[in-house]
Amino acid sequence: MKHHEPVAGHLVAAVLRARADETALAVLARLRAEKPVSVELVLVEGEGGLLEGAVPIARLIAAGDAPLAELVQRDFPRVTPDIDQEHAASLALHHAVDALPVVDKDGRALGVMPSQALMQVLRREHVEDLHVLAGIHREESQARHAIQDPPMRRVRHRLPWLLAGLGGAALATVAMAGFESTLSAHIAVAFFVPGIVYLADAIGTQSEAVAVRGLSLTRTGIRHLLAGELRTGMAIGATLGLIAFLPIWVAFGQVRLAAAVAIAIFAAGAMAAALGLLLPWLLARLGGDPAMGSGPLATVIQDILSLLVYLGVVRAVGL
Repeated sequence: MKHHEPVAGHLVAAVLRARADETALAVLARLRAEKPVSVELVLVEGEGGLLEGAVPIARLIAAGDAPLAELVQRDFPRVTPDIDQEHAASLALHHAVDALPVVDKDGRALGVMPSQALMQVLRREHVEDLHVLAGIHREESQARHAIQDPPMRRVRHRLPWLLAGLGGAALATVAMAGFESTLSAHIAVAFFVPGIVYLADAIGTQSEAVAVRGLSLTRTGIRHLLAGELRTGMAIGATLGLIAFLPIWVAFGQVRLAAAVAIAIFAAGAMAAALGLLLPWLLARLGGDPAMGSGPLATVIQDILSLLVYLGVVRAVGL
């Protein structure tokens, strides 16, 4: 699990502060004289140092002699020092801003989280997420050096998730053994197991990749998100199933086999898309990192479920 670090560690207090009645030219003159550490934003303060809004430096430069009251963005996103740094970076991305004002619990301006800090956070978090997606569970400070580690240390960090995969493979074997009579009577049924499992994994991986980062950027309810992802998975599954139906029928001369494969692809696609969203969401709700729901863990579950769906459909159509 990640160590969540607060914004306070990236706070820059040496920023340009101004009043709403000052002009852009006057503020630019002070900027040249004061030489603050961070210049991305001008913090517009009211009585008692309360933050009224912010003016991006590019807007200030282009404003001529206009008063800041006409330039200030009063709804500019802001954070408190105790907010997690990844949430702050996601907020900046969501609002397409280069820096974030930092305020105390009463709304008084403390400084900014500058663009350099936001970029560092995003890079660190994405390196960590890539390792988790690959099933490499390790501390963020070490993750960037993973490729340089001795082989046995790499094994120690990668093996736990793959052991879960081995357990999933055993369960899949047990599931297939339960359909031994069907597989013995219709050997062609087994030909399509790898393809259906692969397609379910691929659809699920797409959903996971979207969910891992998207869940931190949206405030949309999970029901709406799940409904949309389920419709997407169904549409993809239906398209792939229809494409596969005719060639299988022509090649094997068995309409029921072709129908079973098409239905299984449709069902597995919908299921994998939903699971790819639900697993990261559930982990986020439990206080974990959504990225932990991706990679080997989700693959194991998708493989078993897609296999059960396919073999269940095969039996249902009378093969």
